[in-house]
Amino acid sequence: MRISTLFLFVLITPLLAFTSLHKYYISVTQINYIQEKQSVQITSRIFIDDFENLLRERYDEKITLAGKDEPEIANTYVEKYLKNKVTIKINNESVDVNFIGKEYDGDIMRCYLEVENIKNINTIEITNQVLFDLYDEQQNIVKTKIYSKQKSMILSNQNSTMVLNFN
Repeated sequence: MRISTLFLFVLITPLLAFTSLHKYYISVTQINYIQEKQSVQITSRIFIDDFENLLRERYDEKITLAGKDEPEIANTYVEKYLKNKVTIKINNESVDVNFIGKEYDGDIMRCYLEVENIKNINTIEITNQVLFDLYDEQQNIVKTKIYSKQKSMILSNQNSTMVLNFN
C-alpha cells in the first residue's frame, strides 16, 4: 500500500506544481540623451502578444501583429497609443515624442521614439503607462542614460512617473 501511495504522490506532485503558473506583464524602456545630436532616443521593448491584446481591445478585435497579415493601420494604432501613454517633460515643459517605427525580434516588439532639439536637460519627468489599462500587474522598467549617468526604476499602475534632476 505504501508503494502505491508513494507512486501516486510522485505522479501527481509535478502536475500540481504547474497549476500556479503566473504570467508576468513587463516592458523595458531605455531612454538615452545624445547631447551631440540634441536628441532623446527611446526604445521600448514590449511583448507582442500583450500589445496585440491591447490593440484588439482598444481599436480592432481582429488585428494581428508581427505577421504577413499585419494591416498597415497597425503602425497608426501603435503610434497613437504610445504617444498617449509615454509622456516626457524636460525642464518642466512637455515635449513632443515622435514615433519613429517598430520592429519585431522573436516575441518582442521594439518601438522607437525620439524627442528632438533638446539642448540640455536639468530635469526630466518620464511617465510610462503602457499596458496599465489592460493589465493590473503590468510593470514598466525604465532605464535612462543621461550625461553618462545611468538610473533605472520600475513603474507600476500606482507609480507611473519618475523624475530625475541633473543640477
